This record gives sequence, structure tokens and C-alpha cells, in this order.
Amino acid sequence: MKLTFWGAAQTVTGSLHLLEFGGHRILMDCGLYQGRRSEAAEFNQKFPVPPGSIDVVLLSHAHIDHSGLLPKLYREGFRGSVYATRATQDLCERMLADSAHIQEKDTAWVNRRERRKGKNEIQPLYGMEDAERVMETFHGVEYGEAFSPLPGLEVEYRDAGHILGSATMVLTVEEAGRIVKLGFTGDVGRADRPILRDPQPMADCDYLICESTYGGKTHEPRDRAKERLGEIVAATASRGGKVIIPAFAVGRTQEIVYRLEELSNEGKLPPVPVYVDSPLAVNVTDIFRAHPECYDEELREQMAKDPDPFGFARLTYIRDVAESKRLNTSRLPMVIISASGMCEAGRILHHLRNNIEDERNTVMMVGYCAEHTLGRRIVEKRPEVKIFGEPHRLRAQVEVMNSYSAHADEPELVEFVGHLDADRLKKIFLVHGDPVRQEPLGLALTAAGYVKPVAPKRGDSFEL
Repeated sequence: MKLTFWGAAQTVTGSLHLLEFGGHRILMDCGLYQGRRSEAAEFNQKFPVPPGSIDVVLLSHAHIDHSGLLPKLYREGFRGSVYATRATQDLCERMLADSAHIQEKDTAWVNRRERRKGKNEIQPLYGMEDAERVMETFHGVEYGEAFSPLPGLEVEYRDAGHILGSATMVLTVEEAGRIVKLGFTGDVGRADRPILRDPQPMADCDYLICESTYGGKTHEPRDRAKERLGEIVAATASRGGKVIIPAFAVGRTQEIVYRLEELSNEGKLPPVPVYVDSPLAVNVTDIFRAHPECYDEELREQMAKDPDPFGFARLTYIRDVAESKRLNTSRLPMVIISASGMCEAGRILHHLRNNIEDERNTVMMVGYCAEHTLGRRIVEKRPEVKIFGEPHRLRAQVEVMNSYSAHADEPELVEFVGHLDADRLKKIFLVHGDPVRQEPLGLALTAAGYVKPVAPKRGDSFEL
């Protein structure tokens, strides 16, 4: 059996790993590459094997860098089955449709510009119909219940604690009388976070594909995160400014809202309005409400006192474009939470364009931003950034809060892998991380008694 890495290889985006055995082809994740435009176009346009030859996709979670190429896979001939937890299935129904809308809208904008130049029109990666049709291939599965998508293959999902419905997986593969267990962490979450349960330990395996986003990093203490959020909002409001929070519509937005509600209930939040300006985030929050089976004990206890932990008096969810535009004409202090988290698309671009040059305002970055994204340039506090192709001076305050990250840091990753039998584990493959993050994590895992990990490049293959 052969394992080939086609995405999230020495980068944090575009998760896509191909397993071939007994004439079958299985993808673990099918993610959209986000980053430098030229690389994104190259990676997203062409699949490494004919989509019609793929039998099964095993999806770890709904984030677009893990699921966002599924409609294109379908468009180009995939007619196999996609397996995901039921919460992931519900999220993908909304998120893939939203991604398709963005593909169509952005392509229409580019084509208007290209027509004026007399150039050929381009086609979107996929459209709404592709997003709808690929959902017909989904099969919802439960945590902890093994299923067999193909002869000679058994899979078990466990809660990864990363976002709603996220899963680790162990594949038990039988070929020519041999049995091999392959583990894939997907993205590992963090213990003791609100809303979601802690990551569950994986079953022992012979080979492990492990994420490495925050190798070499330790997140700031969790107990300071909520207080610092309140302090930033208060300081910005006292200057008469706005707090702009680029946040992923799934997970990060709901956690920030939850913490703001706590601060409001404790009287630690200034009397400023809070807006969630993302139609997708509004839809996703409804899905969160529909899946209490994923909640942790802290949230269950909170809901006994407050049945809606994602809403409070000064919070407004915005769908309408006209309402979104009015936020930028207002001169009053406020908090605006908007997608996308890496500032690559969506309404957040308009909020940044209108507010980033005002030193009274604060841009609060609450998650990892890949290289070559606008979010990374803001995190790096570059004096000038381009938004919609036009230069803007970065005069707003920038606050980076990795304590809100949904990814485990290095000590947490080492602890998570530490549940696995080191004597049995033959090889660890580090994915979903930049090389500068993979090297220290590899050293830390080796120091913990595990075989020295390898960090495959795009296209690297290994016989298992």
C-alpha cells in the first residue's frame, strides 16, 4: 500500500493525502489551498489522480482548507462516498455552498475586468450546483463506531476537539494478508476550551500522519485570554475606535461570542454593540445550536442558566449587505467579528479597507494565518498592506491572541501523541505546518521517545 502527500505538505493549507491499496484510492481530506495566488491556482486547478478513480473521501472536519475542493472533485468525475461526522456534514452543506458563491462572485468580478482588457474569461473552480451535488455523496458517521467504506478497510473516528464535528481517524487496512493501522490526526484541538469537548486519545497505530501547525510554540495561558479580550475592547472603545476581529466562521466566531457574553454578564464589557457580520457565521451558529452532543460539560452547565450561549443583549447577527455597509459609515465604537480568519475573502476585507488606516481602531488576530495571506501581513505589522489590490497604511493597533487558537501548541501535540505506543509506531509524517514549525516539533517528539518524524514534500510517496 502506498501513501502520497498532495496537500498541507510543508504548508498549513490544502490538506489532501492519498492512500492506495488493493486497487482502491482513498483521500484523507480534500482541501482548498489558500495563500499566494499563483500557487493556489496551480494546486487547486488540477488533481494528482483522476477524480473518477477516487473511491472514498474520509473527511476530518469542515474547514475549507480540508473540505473546500470536494465540489471540484465532484465536478470532475468523483462519484464515490464522502464519510464525515454528522456535524461536519451539516457544516459542509453551508460552507461548501458559501465557498461556491465566493468562487462564482470572484470569477464574475475578474471576468468583468478581463473583458475590458480584451482577455479571455476564466471559469470558477466550481459552482453552487457542484456544491449541492457533492453533498449527496456524504454519509454521516458517529464518533467511536467503526465503519467499513470498502472491502479491506475499517475506519474509526474520534473527537479531535478542534471545531464542531472534527475527528481524528484510524484506518485499519488489510492487503495481501497484511494488516496495517494508519492514524491521521486531522487538526488537533485543545483541552479545557469552552463549547467543545477535549480531544479524545487515538487508538494505537503503525503509522501516523500528524498536524504540526504550532510546533515550537506555546500558547499564552488560557486564563488570561478572556480578560485580555475585555481589556482590548475597553481600551479601543475609550479611544472612540472599533475592534475588528477577522475570525473563522466555524469555531472561532462562536468562541469569541461566548467569551464576550461572559464578559457582558460579569459587567466587564464596555457598553458597545457587538456585530457578527458574516452570513456563513450566522448559519454556522444555528448548526452549533443543533449539535449539543459535541458540547463539553462547561457549556452544558452554562446552558442550564442561559439556554442561548451564542446571544446576548448587545449582540447582533448580520446577514444583509446594506446593514454590513452601515457599520463602516458609523463613527461609534463597536466590535465587528467577520470572516475570513486569514482575511482572504468575505466582508472582513471591506471592514479592513475602511478601518485599517485609523489609529483609534484595533485589528485583533485570533488564529493562525498562512504565509502570503493578508492576515499574515497584518500579524507581521507591515506598514502597508494591499486590500482589493490597493495599498493601505496599517495605522490601526494590531493585537495577536493565539490563546484563541483551535490548534494544539507543541506541548499539547506532544502530549496527544504521547498516548500512542512508541514501540509500535514505525513512522510519523508531519503535515499541516511550515518547515520552521515542523523541525522543533520533530525534535520534541524524538525527545519523547518516538521515531524521528519526516516532513514530506508535495508529491512524496511512501510504502507502508
